[in-house]
Amino acid sequence: MFLDVAELEHHATFLREVVITHVPGLFQTPDYARAVFGYMGPELSLSELEPRVERRMRRKAALQGDGAAEYETVVHEFALRILVADRQVARAQPQEILRQIERGHTVRVIPIDVQGFAGASSAMMYVGGPLPRLDTVLRDSPHGTAFLDAESQLDRFRKLFRKVKKAALDPVPSRDLIHRIAKEL
Repeated sequence: MFLDVAELEHHATFLREVVITHVPGLFQTPDYARAVFGYMGPELSLSELEPRVERRMRRKAALQGDGAAEYETVVHEFALRILVADRQVARAQPQEILRQIERGHTVRVIPIDVQGFAGASSAMMYVGGPLPRLDTVLRDSPHGTAFLDAESQLDRFRKLFRKVKKAALDPVPSRDLIHRIAKEL
């Protein structure tokens, strides 16, 4: 599954992601990713945990260099405030997101107090292929990741992304909120 996701991201022309409970994987620091993977049940051994963290860090290549995929994410403020590890890890994570914003990636934050947002189950990654018919949506479920590519499904998730994006702050106020959160942690 990890290789399938990495392959999709590598060939993507754009990536649109909605995350509610965690920082997007492509923006996670190694310590944050280690904490997320380390919480899995059953607990992973170090020999299982470290390769997952390494793969997650290698996936960041999809956002770097010439021909990198255009990346836009909508993150719920809760995901930025959850202390998945200790305060040191929590303080480093918003700084990494701010570095990614400086590199040209778009981040929008859904504030905790926004009204009318009922999209807690909206987490997804929409991967734009070299041709629209190669687009794919990834949805996490309790039983693993689902890969969806039927046109009717893609249309539904395009609409969902637009709807969630409307609930979020624009990029500049989102960046400012991330700065505030970093100072508060």
